[in-house]
Amino acid sequence: MTLIQSLVRLALVTAFLLLIPLVAMQFTAEVNWTFSDFVFAGVLLFGAGLTFILVARMSTNATYRVAAGVGVAAGLLLLWANAAVGLVGSEDNPANLLYLGVPAVALIGALVARFRPLGMSNAMFAASLTYIVVTAIALFVWTPTGVAAEPQVKLLNLLIANGVFAAIWAVSGWLFRRASTTGSDLTRRLA
Repeated sequence: MTLIQSLVRLALVTAFLLLIPLVAMQFTAEVNWTFSDFVFAGVLLFGAGLTFILVARMSTNATYRVAAGVGVAAGLLLLWANAAVGLVGSEDNPANLLYLGVPAVALIGALVARFRPLGMSNAMFAASLTYIVVTAIALFVWTPTGVAAEPQVKLLNLLIANGVFAAIWAVSGWLFRRASTTGSDLTRRLA
């Protein structure tokens, strides 16, 4: 499939996914998206899909592609959950801004590694570790005061949920590590 065909397919999938809340808004008041919500979701979904398409085209190795998919999904879920409800307290808690460092670490690591499997593995493991460190800082070091203070945060729920997110990054790292041992060709370049 050519890059253009992939982009058209991605645009159609993104449009279809955005139709779901649009249709739901016609039947229930519980779904109440604004125009900016649709723009944010569209940019996020299309951007994640585009990232996957570009990274997955770097290799024909199936494990590499699955690892890329898991890594992109981890980034998408992190950004979506953080914007929707927040990862520490509510979405209004300024500590949630610290989580933007996690995909930044993954992206910078991937660029430094030149998308080679072993380097991508290290980048994803670094993102997982960054996620854990950010969670610890947000929970135990930087506690907001005043209006930003959260009334009651259930520590166990936060630790489990954030542990799952960190684990997704680690699974991507593990898959990239497997791709590096099974032989990955990076001969395919962006079209």
